[in-house]
Amino acid sequence: MSHRILNTSKPTLPPAPPPQLIHHPPQQPTAPKLGRRAAAVAVAIAASPALLGAVSPSARAQEAAAAASACIDELPITAKAFLDVSIGGEPAGRITVGLFGDAAPAGAARFLSLATGVGYRRKEFVKVVPGYVQHAGVVSYPVIPAVTDRLAAEMEAARARCGGGAGGTMNAAGAVSIVVRDPSLPPPKPKLVARGGRLKIEEEQVGVVPNGTEFVIATRDSPELDASALVVGRVVAGMDVVGRIAAVATVKDNTGSAYFKVAKLIGDKRAVVAERGFNRPYTKILVTNCGILEQ
Repeated sequence: MSHRILNTSKPTLPPAPPPQLIHHPPQQPTAPKLGRRAAAVAVAIAASPALLGAVSPSARAQEAAAAASACIDELPITAKAFLDVSIGGEPAGRITVGLFGDAAPAGAARFLSLATGVGYRRKEFVKVVPGYVQHAGVVSYPVIPAVTDRLAAEMEAARARCGGGAGGTMNAAGAVSIVVRDPSLPPPKPKLVARGGRLKIEEEQVGVVPNGTEFVIATRDSPELDASALVVGRVVAGMDVVGRIAAVATVKDNTGSAYFKVAKLIGDKRAVVAERGFNRPYTKILVTNCGILEQ
């Protein structure tokens, strides 16, 4: 008789798999809810760097003009000259000019030499326009290229130093400048002439080339003068007198006329003569006396 042997041992179970670790990403802290006023403040704070960096062109131009004006104000004054002025035969007052002998040595020396003796004395202011008044200088002085070239070189150096023409101007209100160039002059015109039995072509300059004696006083910032006038000083007293000169009635400027533009384009001398009469004061404005003041 056979007996079945029963297996009474506990059944062997397969090993349990190792526990798997579940990675939970760290939870970002939730931003607290802001009210309308707090949200507006937060937006303004976040946008403030961009707003500060976005400067308008007009603001940049004002900054450049202020920098150029500050440059003129900071230039040392080495000498002072005076101009006694009369309007219509009546004394109008005295203009005192502080000269920049270190920054513009040739220009300051030129102005000083003309302010003594008979240079500017008994000579007229011949042009009054919005922005500046212009003195005729000494017409009898010849044009000396060596002198005018040196004045032009000083003008370019001053513009590079003080940033004139980059939105600012060297000819800020109160600046006194010697006229070095005349941008309104037409280019030289070729002319056929007979010399020594031969025909030659020569260039004829229509108009009068500046001789380095005319000067202007800016009544406001006048960047249009930067390419033609060398700043040699500034008015330290008597801007009220300059204001009286600027208030004198003048001949109407007719440069916008079509007839004038055509005449100027073809080099008609009559147009050049007429242009010199535009903006001329009806009343005689004269420098009755001038000289150097003791420092």
